[in-house]
Amino acid sequence: RAKDAQWGFASSPVIHDGKVIVQCDVQGDSFVAALDVKTGDDLWRTARTEVPTWSTPTVCESQGRLQVICNGWKHIGGYDFATGEELWKVVGGGDIPVPTPVVAHDLIFITSAHGRHAPILAISTGARGEFSMAAEESEHMVWSQLRRGNYMQTPIVYGDELYCCNDAGVLSVYEARTGKLHYRERLGAGMTGFTGSGVTATGRLYFTSEMGQVHVVAAGPTFKLLGTNPLGEECLSTPAVSQGVMFYRTRGHLVAVADRL
Repeated sequence: RAKDAQWGFASSPVIHDGKVIVQCDVQGDSFVAALDVKTGDDLWRTARTEVPTWSTPTVCESQGRLQVICNGWKHIGGYDFATGEELWKVVGGGDIPVPTPVVAHDLIFITSAHGRHAPILAISTGARGEFSMAAEESEHMVWSQLRRGNYMQTPIVYGDELYCCNDAGVLSVYEARTGKLHYRERLGAGMTGFTGSGVTATGRLYFTSEMGQVHVVAAGPTFKLLGTNPLGEECLSTPAVSQGVMFYRTRGHLVAVADRL
């Protein structure tokens, strides 16, 4: 990858239990840090052997410990929330990691895509040390799929299924605990990209194309397209869901969708 690959920051800060967690992966001196939410003072700062990434970290409490989880290319890893101590590490994957880690069923789901690799990783929340992406080589890697990962979109776990919609609009649905593929289906006609992440509400999943078509899919192991609804203009953002309302930021508008207001 080009040495000057740097397009500004996309990682969001995460607030938990009086701390602001910041992942700062850049062309030199990358780090993850915890700051006091009231004063901004550093509480801990841990160096990362990493080049630019654009993922937001996740705070996870599972199997008796609280940790910060960071996606990456040279350094996918978990850190102790209280001290910043590195707990576990995986190297590899897509060289421009964007999706945020997702946690469910005592598993950490991490995906990326760009360059030679596009993995989906299911890592135990109790993982320790450095280990391989190959599930057969480590007990901490519960399962992995090394060719079907997402470039931009954060995946969803809903119930027992993991939903991964890639930038071409191909939706792959797996049994979250085992990695068994339930189905792989294309949303739309393949004429547009998908940049924003999908969201879920009331047993349905919503995936928005860059052309502003919202594809509504029933949750579960069998593919069922419930409808396709146009927003009227381009949309590259992830919708927000709050109190029964879905908010879409399109190219020129903020659109609110609800059964009633």
